[in-house]
Amino acid sequence: MIRIEILTLFLLICATSMGMGQEISLGYAHKDITPELDTKKPVFLAGFGHNRRATKVHDPIMVRAVVLKSGREKIALVSVDVIGIFLPTVEKIRSHFPHFTYILVSATHNHEGPDTLGLWGPNPVQSGVDPAYMKKLEEGCVEAIRAAEAALHPTRVRIGRARAPELLHDSRQPIVLHDELVALRFADPTTDRPMALLVQWNNHPEVLDSKNTEITADFPYYVIETLSAKYRCPVIYFTGTVGGLMTPLGLVVKDEKGQVLADGTFAKAQRYGRLIAELTHKALENSEPLRLTPFTIRRKEILVPVDNKLYRLGWQVGTLKRPLYVWNNNPTPDKFVETQDVSQPVAVKTEVGYLQLGDLEIAVIPGEIYPELVLGKVQDPVDPGADFPDAPIEPAIYPNMNKGKHRMLIGLGNDELGYIIPKRQWDEKPPYCYGLKKAQYGEINSVGPEVAPIICKVFLELTRQP
Repeated sequence: MIRIEILTLFLLICATSMGMGQEISLGYAHKDITPELDTKKPVFLAGFGHNRRATKVHDPIMVRAVVLKSGREKIALVSVDVIGIFLPTVEKIRSHFPHFTYILVSATHNHEGPDTLGLWGPNPVQSGVDPAYMKKLEEGCVEAIRAAEAALHPTRVRIGRARAPELLHDSRQPIVLHDELVALRFADPTTDRPMALLVQWNNHPEVLDSKNTEITADFPYYVIETLSAKYRCPVIYFTGTVGGLMTPLGLVVKDEKGQVLADGTFAKAQRYGRLIAELTHKALENSEPLRLTPFTIRRKEILVPVDNKLYRLGWQVGTLKRPLYVWNNNPTPDKFVETQDVSQPVAVKTEVGYLQLGDLEIAVIPGEIYPELVLGKVQDPVDPGADFPDAPIEPAIYPNMNKGKHRMLIGLGNDELGYIIPKRQWDEKPPYCYGLKKAQYGEINSVGPEVAPIICKVFLELTRQP
């Protein structure tokens, strides 16, 4: 009897040391951060052209937060229905939670919400950012995290995946789709009642297109609305791989009667959102138990050079407001030195993250990464028209995530650097790739051609740390 008790105790200690017996708790909360409409103080909508002023609120702009706790460790995963959030804003939010192991703040990349970056004001030399609104956004994130932390309750988790290439349109050659949806179901361990769903999908929330002037969260609003009603629990949505360019614009979406729905309509946004909700349900029907402990959190602050002339001009005229740093061809200098001299090489500070939560690995990428870089499908051989035909292929994200059974990518994680393009597919100068007469869209909204090599190399290093 004594030997059996000793053996049981030994196995329990081993299981705990290996992270097999650790309890996990979940808390969820949300906060409405819809901007108020005032004719004296316009709300400029982000994502398309300048001077697109909001005229109405169709559905709310929200902050949604999930807090996970294991032992003494707490992490927060936050999603915001906006175009993007710069790292300095995330740092302000994190400063309220020194007791947290990690906080991730990701934008859904919504093209029908307020300008939070500064690029879509009344004209090219005036920012569209309202400082009062940015304070509201920061406070909303803080309040949501606090409320989620206060709501912590033991949970168990299941994970499911489903593919739907027919729900993606790649508007830039070469055609590469990241067509996998990942869904997590959190449930009460005693009753199996759903506590929350987490959905990650890879597409631009821009169904409403450029002529819309109503504030909306675009198709993710309908994903969340549909799933919340079906599962009777909160839902949080994260954007993943959206470079490349993954867009619902130009995608054929039909209603229940088989009629093609037009871009720029709420009918298409609603239908597309419900299709993603159906895909989520399919993923959860084939789900399996997921162990989310122990937590391994790795993140690295780095510098990325700003080669984009329009972005540099934005700093000069004040539309883009975040610190710039001296760039000396080293992403990880001993000291990050701030500068305001854009006549010299400059960089921005950003952050790359790698999370291993038990059997789930998560890549946290600070921008809109191309599927080629995630899936290991960078063009080879290179097109003769490429600007950097001799550029080495970057180490891919997913092939280097092999420590857990499952993987997921969260884009626009803690920053927004724009498009992260394989360097050998950079195509800004003639002759253009694929025999085209003009450059494809992408480079104009990228920090520069060095961002992909730097981000991918740093992520690889994070995955290989002991």
